[in-house]
Amino acid sequence: PDLTGYEKFGLGNVKYNISRIHITAVEFPSASISLIPGTGIKLVIGNASLTIDMNWNIRTWMFKDSGRSTVYISKVFVTAMFSTLLDNTGHASISLTSCRTTSGDIDIKLNGKS
Repeated sequence: PDLTGYEKFGLGNVKYNISRIHITAVEFPSASISLIPGTGIKLVIGNASLTIDMNWNIRTWMFKDSGRSTVYISKVFVTAMFSTLLDNTGHASISLTSCRTTSGDIDIKLNGKS
């Protein structure tokens, strides 16, 4: 979905719109799944990266600009725990019980008219 909003900076508001958001690349060089007896499943993703392309535009009382942007996020680490349960009919269900994510580097390239 598009992201639209405004932020207050100094003497005025900055209105922004981010649209046509597309994830163009995802890499999981290190991923593992472990069964934890009596608990469920542990998923660990290490050193992942992703690239996102999007359109953007901003407007203030003084100027406006728009363009394309590429965001590269690297050194992403995710640890997630899932609980597994059987209901009274024997059907399995999985629920996310915890999730921790960190990212190391974010590189943003803006291409605009100005």
